[in-house]
Amino acid sequence: MEIIRDIAEMQNRALDAKRRGLSIGFVPTMGYLHEGHLSLVRIARRRCDLLVVSIFVNPTQFGPNEDLDAYPRDFQRDETLCNAEGVDIIFYPEAKAMYPKGFSTEVKVKRLGELLCGKARPTHFAGVTTVVSKLFNIVMPDVAVFGKKDYQQQVIIKRMVADLNLPIEIVAGETSRERDGLAMSSRNRYLTPREREVAPALRDALLYAKKKIESGDAIDSARLKIEMAERIERAGPFDIDYIEIVDPKDLSPVEEPSGKAVVIALAARLGKARLIDNIEVGF
Repeated sequence: MEIIRDIAEMQNRALDAKRRGLSIGFVPTMGYLHEGHLSLVRIARRRCDLLVVSIFVNPTQFGPNEDLDAYPRDFQRDETLCNAEGVDIIFYPEAKAMYPKGFSTEVKVKRLGELLCGKARPTHFAGVTTVVSKLFNIVMPDVAVFGKKDYQQQVIIKRMVADLNLPIEIVAGETSRERDGLAMSSRNRYLTPREREVAPALRDALLYAKKKIESGDAIDSARLKIEMAERIERAGPFDIDYIEIVDPKDLSPVEEPSGKAVVIALAARLGKARLIDNIEVGF
């Protein structure tokens, strides 16, 4: 397994692979890898000849007073995990190389990036799409894999790829969960023992709503969202950012969900951690 830090070197390796007729698979990450990331790596490994994982804590997707400096990092552990999964290259650039002096370009997907998490984090998705577009130009993948845990993100990436005519297949991997249902996340380490104990309430509320919709009892999304919020707030000291029931393609609100394919998405703060989760219904 190679570790490449230089952008030009990574581009040259990608071009060489293309010349030799090799397909490139790509999993972009911010490191501090867990089973969720590794499940995406396994999907990509099956679909390509050359597998690249990037590890880059992207400063442009962090807003003011967010956890950029505190975000967990352990490259040595990440390297060991990638090697065990058969990764061919770790692309590990520095921020000053990705955003050199004078950098002034932004890639932004309108509307989709302003919904859900975009309301509370208005600069977040522009940071995501900018860095992902840069990584796509550097790694030149044929297929890239993103997790469904951040459902909004993978919808936005798919829209960007379609709008910019990028010859990349975007594959969405299922959310990996702890035994009690909590969605795996690098930020789960921020939870205290007590907070970790109550955190699965988010998943429980999603399952409750899914059952209500599938049984035909959830005619009104507004009422169902109130019921979900009540269940979550009874479980622990959550500060709910949003609960939304949306169309899976364009994330537009669905007022009457019964009998339809929808995604129920939520975000909430619990102590120092901002947790997101979602569930697909009617698929």
